[in-house]
Amino acid sequence: MSPRGRRPGGEDTRSAIVAAARTEFAQRGYDGTSLRAVAREAGVDPKLVHHYFDGKSELFVEVMAFPANPAVLVERIAAAPRSELGATLARVFLAVWDSPEGRERFAAMFAAAAAHEEHARMVREFVGREVLHRVVDTVRESGAPEREGESLEVRVALGAAQLIGTGLLRYVVKVPAVADASVDELVALLGPSLQHHLVPPTD
Repeated sequence: MSPRGRRPGGEDTRSAIVAAARTEFAQRGYDGTSLRAVAREAGVDPKLVHHYFDGKSELFVEVMAFPANPAVLVERIAAAPRSELGATLARVFLAVWDSPEGRERFAAMFAAAAAHEEHARMVREFVGREVLHRVVDTVRESGAPEREGESLEVRVALGAAQLIGTGLLRYVVKVPAVADASVDELVALLGPSLQHHLVPPTD
C-alpha cells in the first residue's frame, strides 16, 4: 500500500500542483483561487507551491501555457519613456505572440474562452488584475495627465481591446493584410493610437 499524507517534492508533485490549480481556477476563477486551496487540492504543503511557483500569477501562467509572465512584460512597459508607451506596448505584445508557438497558444486560448465561460472568466479576471491594473499603475506613475471626465481604466482597456483585436485578425482569422504585415509596420501603426489611449494629448 502507498503511504497516505502529503506528497514529497519532485516532478510528480509539481504536476499535481498544476493539475490542482487547473481545477481550482476553473471552479473558482482567478480572483477566487488561493495558493493554500491549490495546495490542499494537490495534497501538498503550501510551502511546496511557493517553492515551485513565485505567486498565483506565475502558477496561472503555467496552467494557461502563456508564453511569458505578464508581470515581466509590464515591467518592460514600465521601463519605457512616457513618450514611447504606446509603441512599447505594441512591440511587447507582438514579441510574446508572434512566434509560431505563441500564435498557436493565442488562437487556442481565445478558442477556449469563446467555448467555455469558466475559461473566459479565468482569462478575464487574470488580464484585469495582472495586466490592465498594472498598466494603469504604470501610466499613473509615469506622470501622464488625467483629464476630468475621462477614466484612465477605460482608456487602458480600449488600448488592450485594440491589441487583442489585432491579435485575433493576425493569429486567428488571419486577415492577409494584418497577418502578413511586419512587426515594425504594425508597431508604427498601432503605437500612435495606443499612445493616445495611454497618454492623451494635453490641451
